Amino acid sequence: MVTPVDFDLDMARKVLDAQPFSRFLGARITAFGDGAATLELDIRDELRQQNGFVHGGVLSYAADNALTFAAGAALGPAVLTAGFSIQYVRPARGTLLRARASVVHAGRRQAVVRCDLLTVDGDGDETLCAVAQGTVLATEG
Repeated sequence: MVTPVDFDLDMARKVLDAQPFSRFLGARITAFGDGAATLELDIRDELRQQNGFVHGGVLSYAADNALTFAAGAALGPAVLTAGFSIQYVRPARGTLLRARASVVHAGRRQAVVRCDLLTVDGDGDETLCAVAQGTVLATEG
């Protein structure tokens, strides 16, 4: 069994790569550890809705995975999202979507996690577009 101590950035990237949908979107983990994770994906036309903004489903995907990976950094890799809520604060536009999540509280079997969803423009400036919070459960242990 892999413990949180053994679950590092390389292993997190392998877990993400094992998800066909994440590969399809081109998602990548850029930071992982100490109860936090950052997931990024390039914004391309196929991920936009009719007004040119990143589709809310893409933002929800990013939040869900970032929340779960952050919890995995605290609980170990055998985790599943129990539920989460997301609040869209402004339309998402830019060249990159960044989901930055961190554990607010972790027990033995569950973690409460917060995620800020940011878009990044061509100059590297971040803009908050949504906030999510969820509960993630350990499935082993």
